[in-house]
Amino acid sequence: MSTSAIYLDNAATSFPKPECVYVAVDRYQRENGRPVGRGSTDAAIELQRIVDRCRLRAAQLLGATAKEQIVFTFNCTDSLNTVLHGLLAEGDHVVTSQAEHNSVLRPLRQLERTRGVAVTLVEIDDAGFFRAEDVAAAVRPETRLIMLQHASNVTGAIQPIEAVGEFARQKGIAFAVDAAQTAGHLPVNVQQLHADFLACAGHKGLLGPLGTGLLYIAPGRESELTPLRQGGTGSRSELDTQPETMPDRFESGNHNAPGIVGLDAALGWLIERGIDTVRDHELALTEQLIAGLREIPSLRIFSHDDRTWHTGVVSVLSELYASDELASLLSGHFQIDTRAGLHCAPLIHRRLGTIEQQGTVRFSVGVHNTAGEIDAAIDALRQVSDH
Repeated sequence: MSTSAIYLDNAATSFPKPECVYVAVDRYQRENGRPVGRGSTDAAIELQRIVDRCRLRAAQLLGATAKEQIVFTFNCTDSLNTVLHGLLAEGDHVVTSQAEHNSVLRPLRQLERTRGVAVTLVEIDDAGFFRAEDVAAAVRPETRLIMLQHASNVTGAIQPIEAVGEFARQKGIAFAVDAAQTAGHLPVNVQQLHADFLACAGHKGLLGPLGTGLLYIAPGRESELTPLRQGGTGSRSELDTQPETMPDRFESGNHNAPGIVGLDAALGWLIERGIDTVRDHELALTEQLIAGLREIPSLRIFSHDDRTWHTGVVSVLSELYASDELASLLSGHFQIDTRAGLHCAPLIHRRLGTIEQQGTVRFSVGVHNTAGEIDAAIDALRQVSDH
């Protein structure tokens, strides 16, 4: 991609990364190259120190009380599957919502077919929100899990999951959060959310490389999850059974060492900068974007007016162009990268009435975007809408 392009697809993956991420990955690849937890050389010990620091930084950012509660995965989908396939059994019931990503919907459909797990989908409104009271009303005696997103990857709606988490805690129901669109973009604290499990990507708001993900598991909950993989962990090698200790129980096989090294650098950058600072910057850009989009009559905007209830994700539907056509015009003529389509979230598009148009055009801002880039995107939309 040209360095002059305007990148507004940060909900898919963040770009660019902080410079320290590129430096850290390159240094590891050229000067270290060892596997994680499988050696006692100076280089292996240095790598383990970085991995441990990354885990500690992730725990700090997510509000975990111990770094061992953080499991490295390969993406948010991997984290979510670890929870859903590892926890649910025949006869269990799950409450989720129409707003969810296919990384939740598809595993649950699979579990319906293979294990007889029952699923209730809570309805959402025109902005993509579900209500906490509707989640509570969907609970049954056999409900094993409430599985919900923290924020929509289509409308940016920040969901009322803290209230849901408190309800789940009172009822003794496991509560899992998909924080793919919030971790790194706004403060996320597993204690405040009452989350038993929280999944997120390392490559989105956390600014790390692709192929990285995190899974928070609350103390005591690890014994309820059957690991998806068994194998070498570099620990307790005298056993031919999977270790019970955290996080080894869920980290079989070689880690994505280059990715974790890059993620460590990214988390350090975020901690130094401050999540509140990131949030304020992205909110200002999002409000600027929404204000400009509202001046274009041919666009329908899917967002929320209250700044405290949306992330940097804004979807639009054009009266003049199909979504893929509009995204192609923005890319081909103005070098502006967006994302057209259903965004792997078909049920919310069905609810919003955009399924037949094959979805919307999504703009998603990131920490490296500027006010000038937002103005350029708005101007480009005005130009294509005037023809």
